[in-house]
Amino acid sequence: MLSDTLPERPAVAAGPVPPGKARAVYSARAAEESAHAARLAGIDDRISIARLAAATLGAAVLAGAALGAPWDIRWALIPAAVFTGLLIAHERVIAAGKRARRLAGIAEAGLLRLDGGWVGRGDDGLRFFPADHPYARDLDICGRGSLYERLCLARTEGGRRRLAEWLAAPALPDTIRERQEAVLELCDSDRLREDLALLADGIEEGLRRRRGGRTPEAATGGAGRPAPALPLSAWATAPSPFAGERPGTAIGLLALLCALANVVCAAGWSAGWWSWWPLAASLALSLVCSLSARRGVDRAIAGAEPASREIPLLARLLARVESEPFRSPFLVTLIEKIREGGGSPARRSARLAALFDLLAWRNNQIFLPLSWFLLWKTQCAAAIERWRRRNGPSVERWIHSVGEIEATLSCAAWLFENPEDVFPLLSETEPVFEAEGLGHPLISDDRLVRNDVTLSARCRLLVVSGSNMSGKSTLLRAVGVGTVMALAGAPVRARALTISPLQLGASIRVSDSLLEGRSLFYAEILRLRRLMEMSAQEPALLFLLDEILAGTNSHDRRIGASAVVRGLIDRGALGMVTTHDLALAEIADAMGGLGRNVHFVDVVENGGMVFDYRLHDGVVRKSNALELMRSIGLEV
Repeated sequence: MLSDTLPERPAVAAGPVPPGKARAVYSARAAEESAHAARLAGIDDRISIARLAAATLGAAVLAGAALGAPWDIRWALIPAAVFTGLLIAHERVIAAGKRARRLAGIAEAGLLRLDGGWVGRGDDGLRFFPADHPYARDLDICGRGSLYERLCLARTEGGRRRLAEWLAAPALPDTIRERQEAVLELCDSDRLREDLALLADGIEEGLRRRRGGRTPEAATGGAGRPAPALPLSAWATAPSPFAGERPGTAIGLLALLCALANVVCAAGWSAGWWSWWPLAASLALSLVCSLSARRGVDRAIAGAEPASREIPLLARLLARVESEPFRSPFLVTLIEKIREGGGSPARRSARLAALFDLLAWRNNQIFLPLSWFLLWKTQCAAAIERWRRRNGPSVERWIHSVGEIEATLSCAAWLFENPEDVFPLLSETEPVFEAEGLGHPLISDDRLVRNDVTLSARCRLLVVSGSNMSGKSTLLRAVGVGTVMALAGAPVRARALTISPLQLGASIRVSDSLLEGRSLFYAEILRLRRLMEMSAQEPALLFLLDEILAGTNSHDRRIGASAVVRGLIDRGALGMVTTHDLALAEIADAMGGLGRNVHFVDVVENGGMVFDYRLHDGVVRKSNALELMRSIGLEV
């Protein structure tokens, strides 16, 4: 261990919430909101019956009056007023019921995360990680059942992208410390996470109706495809479809004057103040104005369509986070960035959302004739363009800051639900990864086995031998995922961890390609070449190699593996290599004290293999391959 070379590690326990609090909070919230939703459903039924009774009574009063009954037809106003009041109350009850069901669903999703039922229910994040990323697919950082799916609670595409960026590359030490402080501050902010999720659910429900049931992921290209540019951000910085130094100003002013002229001329003609020809002239001028601006207006509206779907959510999220009294420098800086430019970003973005709502009026069949008369489309397009000219430079800053807050909240929710995880101690004196009680964060507590792992300047290489299924690959992934989370600023599944700034590269799940004519062996040596290139850069590389060069003969494998590992170590890298080929265990002995052999063991009990998944010193001296083959009925 490195206790004699590293600064004393503080007792970093976990988060500010006691174990079990998350389950208690989620269970109580789910029960409370489910009961509330049930009560509201009963009220909904009773109001529906009362509305029907009021409508029936009103119809009876009208029918009786028409048939000569001895009452005034004005008596129908009483059931009409009752019906109107019930209608307003009914809308509120329906909205409250939807809110209660959403809140119950958010709490139930939290329970699913605690109980392992989250797989396949979240965003897999594949679109954010290129296929040749040096570790994302090897370590299950993205994909179904991945760390990203378990961790991500972001509701905006910007927030999802930011979290992926945190996991895709290590942050600088100062940034890591700032994120740790922010995560710790937000750990117990379950109401803030709930509010943001609730706001997003309300917006996304409306978007799904507009998109015909498609999910937000489907609308952005689908899992595994390259992520497109953020529509709102791209729209905010795109060239204007209108010409001139002040895009949209002249067109909007002309459209407003034409609309006013149409109203005045129509009113004068209706009042008999003048004949029809001033109205005809005004309408002709409006037609000329509309046609001359038509191309720019159509382009402006088409370009703004994606933004119209995102801006309502952004406006609500900005309003919510603006009111939060953040304390950590990381979060305070984000809020300051949001507020740059003067005025409330929430109100500014809400004005744009209102403009999009006004533009949507043109699709109303009743308002359609009036919209042409008022040059509604042209006026709205010009107003939206003026908003973009004034606020466009701020939009990317808003998206980035809200995304950072959402990424922080995702990590904070992890700490809230796993309060025994710890923040690592960052060492900037030498390359190091020293973990006590390290476990894989996606393995449930009842199956988790923890191990101590030390890599440093004094021991740069661990060669892990062991039988099939003994836990070698899982250990590599635990080290890799722990590194990813630690260098993102998130808590890690360990009792203690000291880590330095590191690059990370892995060769665990490389694959062949029929379309590219690439064999598995060739894909692996391409990855090894990339790791070699990374090891020549700063900071030091942490490499994780599973069954290195398994696709070639034992003679070439031994020579090639030894040369690759030696080359990585000579460039200052740290790493782990797993193997069940005992000949490769000699690599550690050839490292002159920089390498160490460790292994996993297994025993045969009642005809089956039993593993303890605990790391032991030295080289494994047995294999279970034949036993496994016999256990499934193969005659060997």
